[in-house]
Amino acid sequence: MYRVTIRFYEELNDFLKPARRKQDIQTFFPERRSVKSLIESFGVPHVEVDLILVNGESVDFSYIVSDGDRISVYPVFEALDIGSATRLRPAPLRDSRFAVDIHLRKLGRRLRLLGFDVYCCAKSDDADLAYIAATEDRVLLSRDRQLMMRNKVTRGLYIHNTDPVKQVKETLERLDLYSQLRPFTRCTECNGALAAFDPDANDATAAAALIPQGTRMRHHEYHRCRDCGRIYWKGSHYEKLRKWVDKTVSGQ
Repeated sequence: MYRVTIRFYEELNDFLKPARRKQDIQTFFPERRSVKSLIESFGVPHVEVDLILVNGESVDFSYIVSDGDRISVYPVFEALDIGSATRLRPAPLRDSRFAVDIHLRKLGRRLRLLGFDVYCCAKSDDADLAYIAATEDRVLLSRDRQLMMRNKVTRGLYIHNTDPVKQVKETLERLDLYSQLRPFTRCTECNGALAAFDPDANDATAAAALIPQGTRMRHHEYHRCRDCGRIYWKGSHYEKLRKWVDKTVSGQ
């Protein structure tokens, strides 16, 4: 029988039962297990962990727990100077891209509106999402703990909020993404990049037919998705979106 003491810090406590939060936890188990397995047995996804100290020394997820170990588990982006401690995931991505499960599709659309590359497909199951996130260097966003615990997932963020607007703020703040915002540069429908579009150009006749005549008379600036061909203009909906974007960019 193995006996160890484990403690979770800061927001990792949100995954624990109230009686176990912010205190040492004595736990017992009969067989050898990795520290990753032990951490996730408490319901804490490994992608939320950035530093593990065992008896004061940093270890990675493959460490096999020994009897009597004292384990401290710290969250991702915790403000700590960990120096040369063992890193638990690859270096941070320069340009953040995401894979979002279908239950967070509203979050995905808002992130696209802010200019982020977001994969979201209703036909993708958990295995697909984990594979895409891993092979395409995407940060997986989900409220499904079991999905976040898949071994293939190396970058991910468990979304705590249920309101899409609050989910956007949570994502931006926890990943420090405000410098990467590029609003109105990506198609919210298919994720394709937008490009300026001239409906009067000879090669744009067919696409221009998609723009109502009344709109052509009122608006002169258009953008078109390079992938699906959807055309965007600053209609009545734009001002509402613009206000939300401006508020978001300012961090409010």
